[in-house]
Amino acid sequence: MSTPLEGIKVVEFTGIGPAPLAGQLLADMGADVITIDRKSAKPDPTDVNRRGKRSLAIDLKTAEGKRVVLQLLKSADVLIEGFRPGVMEKLGLGPEDTGDHLIYGRMTGWGQDGPAAQTAGHDMNYLALTGTLNMFGAPGKPPHSALNYVADYGGGSMFLVFGILAALIEKSRSGKGQVVDAAMVDGVAAMGGLINMLIAKGMAGETRGQNFLDGSAPFYRTYECADGQHVAVGCIEPQFFAEFLRLAGLPPEDAKNQQNPKHWPDMHARYAAHFQTKSRDEWTAVFETSDACVTPVLKLREASTHPHMAERGVFQTIDGTIHPAPAPRFSRSVARVPQSPAGSGEDSVGVLRECGFDLAEIEQLQKKGILT
Repeated sequence: MSTPLEGIKVVEFTGIGPAPLAGQLLADMGADVITIDRKSAKPDPTDVNRRGKRSLAIDLKTAEGKRVVLQLLKSADVLIEGFRPGVMEKLGLGPEDTGDHLIYGRMTGWGQDGPAAQTAGHDMNYLALTGTLNMFGAPGKPPHSALNYVADYGGGSMFLVFGILAALIEKSRSGKGQVVDAAMVDGVAAMGGLINMLIAKGMAGETRGQNFLDGSAPFYRTYECADGQHVAVGCIEPQFFAEFLRLAGLPPEDAKNQQNPKHWPDMHARYAAHFQTKSRDEWTAVFETSDACVTPVLKLREASTHPHMAERGVFQTIDGTIHPAPAPRFSRSVARVPQSPAGSGEDSVGVLRECGFDLAEIEQLQKKGILT
């Protein structure tokens, strides 16, 4: 069976954060992803985002180095870069330099234009300016971020991949490439449709503690157990909440007050005390296989050995590093089997041979220090 993206060549200019994850996701689906690295380095088995990729280590600040990369790009379908706007143009590798056949994927926080385009930022900054960060956290306390999952990877990597795949489909009709301007602020805003709808309907507020999805509701929050660990309770629907009350041994009459915020503080206090009577694993046994929507809050390393995760193979350990399995899954196609990442520059000779350089030319590039 073939991989979904077999035959697609991607050239990724090495950076940090969401662009490398986007490249990894494409590589998982079978794309030939070649990273352009600044210098050779030994393999790092912990660098999960490099798995499935090949590497060309080259000096882009030289005319010959740029010529080599432009030659490589002639046979590529996709380019990925995550630099500030204008950096690739200064290198002579912007969209106008690389040909109109390329899907040119650009990953930034603020986008290619706008007053903030040239300023630095990180996940928290992008969340803050979209109004999203203000929604995260407990009432009366400062807002807090959810690591770098939301802006970097949700609004960034996922929308970059989505844009690249959409552009590849369009190219199958037009025969032409185009620039994909993937900005984290755009992606985060796009993910906020449901919350904006709830606010517009008066079903949620912009102040922390007014949204039933932010932990304010007693049926959608975490509770500490007797052993100091936690369970996640997410029984939004009435039938699931009724099942939760039954299995937990809580008053069934609470069901009639489920959607009445006036009763939430009392219910929360009673439920919090109730969950202190058993350990996390004891509560897990109570709710397991039920529709009460109660699950243990696992640590990352615990998650890899949970029976459900283990049976599906959601995580795999490779050279001592836990890797997430490729996602999603397909009925006919297969994803690439994850392997430990290769070292930077490890594939330089092979990559150059494939795009037309002979051994003598490659040796000259090595002697001149162009291949680093």
